[in-house]
Parts: sequence; structure tokens; C-alpha cells
Amino acid sequence: MRPKERRDSGQKDLFRARLDQIVDMAHPLCKLAATIDWGFLEQRLGAVYSDAPGHPPLPTRLMAGVAILKHMHDLSDEALCARWLENPYFQLFCGEEFFQHKLVFDRSSMTRWRQRMGEERLVALIQESLSVATKTGAAKPADFSKVIVDTTVQPKAVAHPTDAKLMHRAREKLVALAKKQGVALRQSYQRVGKYALIAYQRYAHAKQFKRARRELRRLRTMLGRVMRDVARKIRGKAALRDIFLKPLWLAERVRDQRQNQRGRKVYSLHAPEVECIGKGKAHRPYEFGVKVSVATTLDRSKGGQFVAHVAALPGNPYDGHTLEKVIPDMERQIGASLKRIVADRGYRGHNAPQEHKFRVFISGQKRRVTEQIKRELRRRSAVEPVIGHLKAEHRMGRNHLAHAQGDAINAVLAAAGYNFRRLLAWLALLLAAIWTAIAPEIHEPDQIATA
Repeated sequence: MRPKERRDSGQKDLFRARLDQIVDMAHPLCKLAATIDWGFLEQRLGAVYSDAPGHPPLPTRLMAGVAILKHMHDLSDEALCARWLENPYFQLFCGEEFFQHKLVFDRSSMTRWRQRMGEERLVALIQESLSVATKTGAAKPADFSKVIVDTTVQPKAVAHPTDAKLMHRAREKLVALAKKQGVALRQSYQRVGKYALIAYQRYAHAKQFKRARRELRRLRTMLGRVMRDVARKIRGKAALRDIFLKPLWLAERVRDQRQNQRGRKVYSLHAPEVECIGKGKAHRPYEFGVKVSVATTLDRSKGGQFVAHVAALPGNPYDGHTLEKVIPDMERQIGASLKRIVADRGYRGHNAPQEHKFRVFISGQKRRVTEQIKRELRRRSAVEPVIGHLKAEHRMGRNHLAHAQGDAINAVLAAAGYNFRRLLAWLALLLAAIWTAIAPEIHEPDQIATA
């Protein structure tokens, strides 16, 4: 069933106050709500629903507004629910007419809505933010024809992985699942396994690596015994085999992997999609998450540096090999052809589409570089503070959304939240400029009367 969308009825209530009568309609958030084309978002995001019978979903403006506010102000789902209930500006932004004293949505509704929309639908929020930027004068359409492309790591909310902790946790998960399913194990190793993990950590901290390796072998042996015991107990039982299939597969991968092995490894049992990525940072040699491509405008617009495109890149691909997918997606999202793409030296040997091959310029490039292009190459590092803001203020610094789909969704929503935050600042600046312009005219009659 399709959602029942919000429309302003214009009605009044004797016992409830209308939001437009108790808030300042000149507030930047009210101005932003009036500028956004909610009909476009309802069309793009509402296309996922069908006309089949069932319980009607929540309105698109409500859920889209909540998602924007969450990443615009760096709030968790719980904190957003608490602030939405007490902030009339938040309620007006989400399409409410009257002040609500109870939540009209549930915290889990946000999770289900994000999963239902997916990355391909939520991209409409970034498109609408760029459209609002051009409508309000914060950016010109020509600003999006030249972009800077870079990659960063979106870390996952996982503990720092070590072989000892992973094997200990894999054994605990198998034992807990066996207890839940009524599978009686010969031994759980709950007490001795915990002591072996503590001993390993103490020996490793004291740099007594021979003793630490001995405790690591004990942890590996305990995990193997539990795995074989579970396999014996569920043999011939199809229902239990399906339940234990994934936990046993992950436990086997954890038990068999070694520190220096090549290829994919398991770094987290609850998020096996996590990858180990090294970006050459001295303070953080390795990060555990997913690689993300970020593209911003080359020239700084009046409203600031806007994010034109963002996409999660699972598999830790080489930076230069990402342009084949990123450039067509970016042009499809912006709705215009890219004239110039500026990237760092990590994109050497790129595989950009043939028609864009000579529009990509790398830092330090000498051939085909005019004086104007040389000036534009000096702007390449302008993408770095944008990435810093995405991580520090818009929830890209630690992703709490589950699975690979959550990685892509969080990156898109972080970019949308960043763009709308820039638009809020731009609308506040416009309001301040208007008040500065009309202030002398307001006080001029008073000065004449005093004289």
C-alpha cells in the first residue's frame, strides 16, 4: 500500500497550536523546508511501494525529513526521537501542522525505511540538495561540471580485531547458539577459554611472544573441538544444519586464517563484510570498514563546497579502477556532462570511460596542462576538509548500520546531511544580509524624530 502523504490542510484546532504560529518562519530550517521539492522526493522514494492491500506506511516527507535531520545534526536514532519530540522546528520540517506531544513514528521505523529504500533510492536526497543549492543561489549549475574525486575509508563500528579475540568470540557464539537450540555439547571451555584469552593479552603486552603463541594455539584448539562437537551433534538434522551453517563457516574461516595470509579475512563476526584498508596514514596504518569514493565541486560555490557524488566501493578496489563506475553514476546523478575531473596520484593508470579519458587530470601531471588547469590542480586538496566534515559531523566516521547495504546507505545519507547543513548556513547568511540591509531604513525615521 502506498503512504498517505502530508498536505497542509490550513485548518485550525481550538485545543492545539499550529506550528507556523509558534515558530519563527524566517528560521533557516523553515526556509529550507519551504524550498525542498517534497513532491520530487515522494515520487522517487514512493516508487518502491505498490498498490497491494496492507497497512499504509509512514509518509515520505516524515521519514525523509527524519533521515536528513539525523545526518545533518549527527544524531543517533534514539537522540533524534528525543529531540524531534521537543523541537517544533524539527516537526515543521517533517511536515507536521500541529505540535505533537507523542512520537508519530517508532525508532525501528527508521531502520526499516532505510532498508526498504536502499542506496539507489536515497540518492534522490543528494540530488534534491544540489537542486536546492542552485535554486537558492548557493551554487551555479556550471559549478558541478568540474569535480574533485578522492577515496577514503568509512570505518565500521567493530572492535579492533585480533586472532585471539576473534577465536574466543567465535567459540562463545557457537556455544550460545547450541544452548539456545538445545544441543548438548561435551565441553564449552567457557572458563578456561576466558583465562587463555587474558593470558594471551598479558603475554603479548609484555612482549613474551613465545608464551603468547602458546595461548593462541590453545584458543585455536578449543574452537576446533567445539566446532567438531557441534558438527557431530547436528549430523543428519537438516533444520539444525541450516541454523549452524553460517556460524560454523565463519568459525572455520577464523580458525584457519593466519596473520600474513593473502586474500579476504574475517575481521568481525557480526560484520564479516569489513575489510582491512591501509591508506598510508602514520597515526592510523590500518582502518577496518569499506572504501568510499567522494566527489566535490572543484570551484568553491557561494554556499561552500558541495558533495556531488558519493558511493561505497566494496572489495577495496584500486583507486584508478573506480572511475569506470563512478563517472557514469555521477553524470547520471547530476544530470550534466563532466568537463574536468581532478584526482590525486593514487588514480594513475585509471580506467575512466573513453570519452572522459582526457578529462581526468592527476596531481603532478605535466602533459596537456595549461595555466588554468595548473591552477585547478592546486585545488585538489580542497576535498580533504570535506571528507573531514563528513566523518566528524555527519556520521561517516563510524558506521553503525548493518551489512554491506548499510555501508552504502550511511555514505549517501552522510553526503546528503552535509549538503543540507551547508544550505542551512547559506540561508542563515542570506537572512543576516537582508536584516543588515533593512536595519538602517528601520532606524532612520527614529533618528529624524529625535533630531
